[in-house]
Amino acid sequence: MLFRSPSPRTVRWRSLDGEGLEHLDLLPKSDGSLLVRGVIIGGRSGETYGVRYAIACDARWHVRHFGIETTSGCSLSLSSDGEGRWFSDDGTPRPALDGCVDIDLAGTPFTNTLPIRRLALRPEDGPRQLTMLYIPFDRFEPVIDRQIYTCLVPGALYRYQAADRSFSADLPVDADGLVTDYPTLFQRV
Repeated sequence: MLFRSPSPRTVRWRSLDGEGLEHLDLLPKSDGSLLVRGVIIGGRSGETYGVRYAIACDARWHVRHFGIETTSGCSLSLSSDGEGRWFSDDGTPRPALDGCVDIDLAGTPFTNTLPIRRLALRPEDGPRQLTMLYIPFDRFEPVIDRQIYTCLVPGALYRYQAADRSFSADLPVDADGLVTDYPTLFQRV
C-alpha cells in the first residue's frame, strides 16, 4: 500500500505566488469515501478571491460531487458517476466534460492528490496523461485540461506536468498523498 487510509485532519497551505492561505479539512467516512472541505483566500494577477469548496470522493478516490462558491456568491456544482460522466445538479448531462475523472481547482494543491491517490502510480508505470476538469477561479467555467503525472518515488514524490510542457513541478507528498511543497506556488504551513 502506497498511502495510509486517511484519518480526519486539517491542513493549511500558503501561496508562494501572490498572497493567500488555504484551510482544508479531510473528513473520511466509515465506508471509505471522503469529504474534503476547503476555504481559500488569495490573490493572483491583481485579482483577489475568497472561495469555499467541497469535494466528495468514493473509496477509490473518484470525484462524485464538488461544489465551489466565491464569497461574492458565484458558484458551480457538478456531480459525476465516478467514471468520467458529469451532470449539473438538476441531473442534466454535461457531455462536453465527459472523460474527466479528476478535477483541478485553481488555487489549491489538494486537487493534485486526487490523481496521485486514485492511480497509485509507481515509477515503472511511466508518465500517465490525464484529461482533467479544470476550474479557473476567475470565471468558474470548467474547461478540459491535459496533465501528466509521473511517480518518481512511490508514496513520496510525483511529477506534475502540463501536457503542453509549459509547466512542470516535482511534488513531495505526505503519507496521505497530500502535497507538502508545490515549488513556486504553495507551501504547507
